[in-house]
Amino acid sequence: MADYPPAALRLVAALRKLPGIGPRSAERLALHLLSAPPGAAKDLAHALQEARNQIHPCPECGFFSEEGLCEICRDKNRDSSLLCVVEHAPDVLNFERSAAFKGKYHVLGGLLSPLDGIGPEELKIPGLLALAKKNRTKEVILGFGTDARGETTAIYLARELSALGLKITRLATGVAAGSGLEFVDSITLGQALSHRREI
Repeated sequence: MADYPPAALRLVAALRKLPGIGPRSAERLALHLLSAPPGAAKDLAHALQEARNQIHPCPECGFFSEEGLCEICRDKNRDSSLLCVVEHAPDVLNFERSAAFKGKYHVLGGLLSPLDGIGPEELKIPGLLALAKKNRTKEVILGFGTDARGETTAIYLARELSALGLKITRLATGVAAGSGLEFVDSITLGQALSHRREI
């Protein structure tokens, strides 16, 4: 039975590794790239390589940056006494799009998950504690979903941060129980942020 040439199959396999891309989507994307003008594939490859070379985590908060500090950390109008802790860098954009938060962020790099071997040592907790001290933070908002990993991480961080004498809050209800932030629309997230509660 005939199939695509090996190079095309390798391309489909590579595309399938991307999140949200199933076998049929990977095949359609591969066929599009193979049938597009030669310059299109080169442009895509160049843009990908350029992004990989130029974008790095901000050394202060962990969000995406092309320069030393990210745009948010460089912004003198941000309220550094408010610190929102998120799981991953894309979560920062969810909060920014809600236009309800004007403080600073800290990207934790994941959530506690003992079953997956992710303990406190695998997360950027020391950086969080150092940033809270450096910025003279008054309130830390734990901006996680309400699934088991989010709850476990929030409880752990609340205990760690309480030693600093900070106000520690969680997002209010409005974020559905058991869901991750990637499924929450910006209006719901804005309301949850505005009605956060102290732990």
